[in-house]
Amino acid sequence: MKTAKEIMTENVITVTPDTSVEEVGRLFIEKGISGAPVVDRDGRLYGIVTDNDLIRREKKFHIPTLVRLFDAIVPLERESSIIEEIKMMTATKVGEICTREVITIEEDTPLSEIATIMAEKKVHHLPVVRDDRVVGIVCKKDVVKAIVS
Repeated sequence: MKTAKEIMTENVITVTPDTSVEEVGRLFIEKGISGAPVVDRDGRLYGIVTDNDLIRREKKFHIPTLVRLFDAIVPLERESSIIEEIKMMTATKVGEICTREVITIEEDTPLSEIATIMAEKKVHHLPVVRDDRVVGIVCKKDVVKAIVS
C-alpha cells in the first residue's frame, strides 16, 4: 500500500499570513496550484489557503433577514456568521481568509486513509507534517495518480 511519502509533492509552495490575497491568487495561477499551506516565521503550520477561500471572498453579501419584535430589530442569522462574512469580504491578507484548523497527515499515512479523509472531510489538500513543519502536500490529483498507477 502506498503512503503519503510516496505520493506527496515535496517542494511545497507555501505562503505566510502576511501574504496579500492578490499575491496568493497570482501565485495559484502562475504555479498551477489550487491551495498552499500557510506557515509562520518559524516555518510552523499556521493554516491553509485554497482557491475556495479566494472565491468565497468575492461572493455577494447576504443581507440578513430582520424581524421586528417588541420595538427591537432582531436578525434571524447569528451575528457571528454575519461578522465572519464581512471579515472575509474585506480581507487583504492570507491570514484573514485561511483555514486555521488544518487536517494534516504524516509521511506514513496509507493511501486508503488519505482517500478516506479527503472524501469524508471534503478536503482536497492535506499537508504532510513532521514536528509541526510542512514536509510535503498531498492533493486530490496525487491520489488519483496513485490509484491509476
